[in-house]
Amino acid sequence: MRKRVFSSIFLTALVILVVTVSLMLVAVHSGLSSDLRDRLSDECNHIASAMSAEGEQALGRIGSVYADRITWVDTDGTVLYDNKSDAADMENHAARPEIAAAMDKGVGESSRLSDTLSEQTYYYAIRLVDGTVLRVSSTADSAFGALSSASPWIVLVVLLALLVAALLASWLTHVFLAPIVSLDLHEPLKNEAYDELSPLLHRMDKQNHKIESQMNELKRRQAEFDDITARMDEGLVLFSAQGDILFANRAVRALFPEDSATGGYLTLCRDAEYIRVVEKALGGESEHGRMEKDGRVYSLTASSVAGEGQNHAAVLFVVDITERDQAERQRQEFTANVSHELKTPLTSIMGFAEIMENGIVRPEDIGRFAGKIRSEAMRLLTLIEDIIRLSRLDEGAPVPFEPVELSALCGSVRDRLTHKASENRITLHVKGSPVTVSGQRRTLEQMIFNLADNAIAYNKPQGSVTMTTGVEDGAPFVRVSDTGIGIAPADQQRVFERFYRVDKSHSKQTGGTGLGLSIVKHGAVLHHAQIDLRSALGKGTEITLRFPKAE
Repeated sequence: MRKRVFSSIFLTALVILVVTVSLMLVAVHSGLSSDLRDRLSDECNHIASAMSAEGEQALGRIGSVYADRITWVDTDGTVLYDNKSDAADMENHAARPEIAAAMDKGVGESSRLSDTLSEQTYYYAIRLVDGTVLRVSSTADSAFGALSSASPWIVLVVLLALLVAALLASWLTHVFLAPIVSLDLHEPLKNEAYDELSPLLHRMDKQNHKIESQMNELKRRQAEFDDITARMDEGLVLFSAQGDILFANRAVRALFPEDSATGGYLTLCRDAEYIRVVEKALGGESEHGRMEKDGRVYSLTASSVAGEGQNHAAVLFVVDITERDQAERQRQEFTANVSHELKTPLTSIMGFAEIMENGIVRPEDIGRFAGKIRSEAMRLLTLIEDIIRLSRLDEGAPVPFEPVELSALCGSVRDRLTHKASENRITLHVKGSPVTVSGQRRTLEQMIFNLADNAIAYNKPQGSVTMTTGVEDGAPFVRVSDTGIGIAPADQQRVFERFYRVDKSHSKQTGGTGLGLSIVKHGAVLHHAQIDLRSALGKGTEITLRFPKAE
């Protein structure tokens, strides 16, 4: 309280001082600016009159003896004359605010402060009869510069004023709080204080006797309760029959703001599901629900506790089920996606087989239909292999790491994809320097294979795919770049999701499963590598795997 009273008095004095100085500064600055603008206006009009009478020769005569800067600008912004600089070396002035305003409205003006705020340059320009613009500028001390010379005295006066305000605030605070500070809270009726405090002192005396008789019992019970609830990972909140929060354990205080765990149940959280569950329990019914907060999912279980009369208190348990909920959702999504992806080739195989079974196919077309069945079966087999590989990565089964040379691995991938690249008229390149990382050889090869395979599938005829290895900033890397169709910015954040395809029709043509980049992502997590994707539509894609620096 002492600090608040002292701060109030002192801040009042400080605010008055700051406001007074600010108003004085504004007044001085406004006066200086107004006088200088009026002078420049008169001088500019005078020079314009001289030019009208004598022509261009008047500028040379006036500019040689004129202290301020005179600039004459052509209709296109070219500087025709300047008494302080060579006009030929000056940039075009058409974009200057005062020049643009003068060309548009006939008169323009502006001002600019220096970087140090100690000087301010004012510009005044008028449009002449022939459309050119005459500008006069002058640099003068700003209000800040004018005050800088008197800054020692100003600082001294301000310090003295602050000192006087601090001393006066301290004295007034002491006088006001002295009777309150001297109160004996253990025997409040023996104190001599303000009359306004008498009701409070009598109430305090009564409460002291009551509190003393209950304190020991409360301490014992509280110690037992705190010891139990402090070890709980679940959130526990106790509500009174009126909805006031009686208790909130450590887990609840970590979940919600510290100061919200006091007062009524609405102060703790405003989530609609939370309010519904608590109000049901306060009404006498047990209720369950779930709530989302800060990206986490919580299970809410509220139980009603019978109180006096028709009122019911409530107990609320809050359990974090985020991981369980995410795992269940991912399982459902994965199952649905797998079912859909498996159904498509199976449907095609069944359709072709049914046609052949019914004898509808001509003998010369049997080979073509068998080829389609084989193609769909290969697609089905590839999808199953990718799912198995992805499942193994998800399981995180321990597999020993070994030194793997990335450049040789890229060469192996190039050999495996040479035939496919030739069919698509794509050129494969491997370049860079040899570099070795610690990892799972089969997983690393599959990651690079998937990147290069995608680069071929989504490339353009006569395009190229380049696999580059090396070290950047001490970190080994392998980069796969292509000259293909590129990835739109909206899709770049999602291409590593399972079964996500940027171009579904193109994926069907190339036999893609939508799991290739997902395998790359999981493999990168396994090897603690970072994935950097850069792409532009129509220009190609570049994906870089950066591995941890060698220790």
